[in-house]
Amino acid sequence: MNKCVIDIKIPDYITVCTDGGEREAAISGDCVQFDDVCVEFAKDGEHCAIFLTAQTSPVRWLKLRWNNMKWEKKAKFLGDAWERGYSDLQWQGMSARRFMPWYFAATYENTTICYGVKVRPSALCFWQVDSAGMTLFMDVRCGGNGVKLDGRRLQTAEVLGSKLTDCTSFAALSDFCGDMCTDPILPSYPVYGSNNWYYAYGDSSEEEILSDTDYIVRLTQGAENRPYMVIDDCWQEHHRLNEYNGGPWTKGNAKFPDMKGLAQKLTAKGVRPGIWVRLLQNEAADIPQEWRLSINGCLDPSHPDALAYIKNDVKRICGWGYTLIKHDFSTFDLFGRWGFEMNPLVTQDGWHFYNEGMTSAEVVKLLYKAILEACNDDTIILGCNAIGHLGAGLMHMNRTGDDTSGLNWERTRSMGVNTLAFRLPQHRKFYEVDADCVGIDYGISWQYNKQWADLLAQSGTSLFVSARPGLLSDSENEELHQIMLTASEQKNHVIPTDWEYTDCPEEWEDTASGIKRKYDWYEKSGVKFKTQAVRYTPYLSIIG
Repeated sequence: MNKCVIDIKIPDYITVCTDGGEREAAISGDCVQFDDVCVEFAKDGEHCAIFLTAQTSPVRWLKLRWNNMKWEKKAKFLGDAWERGYSDLQWQGMSARRFMPWYFAATYENTTICYGVKVRPSALCFWQVDSAGMTLFMDVRCGGNGVKLDGRRLQTAEVLGSKLTDCTSFAALSDFCGDMCTDPILPSYPVYGSNNWYYAYGDSSEEEILSDTDYIVRLTQGAENRPYMVIDDCWQEHHRLNEYNGGPWTKGNAKFPDMKGLAQKLTAKGVRPGIWVRLLQNEAADIPQEWRLSINGCLDPSHPDALAYIKNDVKRICGWGYTLIKHDFSTFDLFGRWGFEMNPLVTQDGWHFYNEGMTSAEVVKLLYKAILEACNDDTIILGCNAIGHLGAGLMHMNRTGDDTSGLNWERTRSMGVNTLAFRLPQHRKFYEVDADCVGIDYGISWQYNKQWADLLAQSGTSLFVSARPGLLSDSENEELHQIMLTASEQKNHVIPTDWEYTDCPEEWEDTASGIKRKYDWYEKSGVKFKTQAVRYTPYLSIIG
């Protein structure tokens, strides 16, 4: 690998949008002033930091344009996603309408060029590329309104880039992810085990969790590293099947009478206790309305008292003895949209967080930092529906794709394989990647689940099985047993070698041994699909 760090020049053009309207201008120096709004560019070696100051004007977004950049016609481009991937990550030819959150890579022949912003920026950033140059868009709104900085100087982002040759596009992007995040927090041991969601789907009990535990103990017999037993949505006080999956998080329900006692039972059986929680949705009657968001009633972490309340929930769960906290739904609960609905902005106009002086990105980071601070030192934090670029360095693991399934193989194939392949460069650079579970239920043939489980184990990422006890035969249980032993060590690291040509890579190669593996992802009858589209595509709207 040959690497050249790109010297990020000051942009050629800028557009600033406040609540009063848009202003744009060519840039002739390292500072641009629009009335009381000032944007500064500070070079730190090859990197370029962007600073924003405004006295009274609420600022909505900045758009920076670099012109006269020439891209190879044959280049393919890959970007990231706002939160989880939704089977839409892939290398594509150039499109001026495609937006790419956080970073992008362009690859051709033996060269890969990467641009991005360092993790944990204070703006929600996406890139756009065309044959004349590239654009960086930075959303600095507070919710859906302009942020009120009141003279505060805000570093919105730090831009960096690399040009790498004599290496694969995968190796290049993995290296660049390491440049974007220099301070990840990672588990000190391989994380793997069981999660009850993809066969129980919220209908479970303490007795069934203990039965699941006995099963995962048998499946991991001989492993020196103990597995996790993660209790997913089902245990909370106000749980209502197929209806409500929020808090309070102060105790279990009738089927889970003693959450602390259950953690002790799990530990005694030889597993590590883990638990799922949705911290921002909470029906507790004693929560003041002032602590809630106007768009959906979820908790507003920018309110100091609400943030303290959230931290107390986390401390309580840790005090029960759960050493993996899977916090879910935070992006949807903060912004009211799923990632596939963020086209390209993450939320609608016309609302704000309690603290109108914080950008949305700052509020997200505030929440993630609070969860980390509230956990015990030995607690693993797993984000789900989390914004990975803002959570890198604040969470140990990230569920990088939308849900797989125990009922529908096509969902597992499209969501699981896609996110594993295209976010694998982030593995152990940002956090440990969790591409989601192997759902073992009546709806999916072991022929396909075996391959999915094997790929997860061979990739060196976390493997969680969600298995209905008694469903697999003795020989299938032994095959899964061997896969779990591999997953318990995470020594193997296969990467996709055909990822530039397909959104569901079939060819994978071990980085150490060079051993190649080929998977067969497609059912004989072809893919199953809905006849009415319910997802959107990551393209910018046309003006006019």
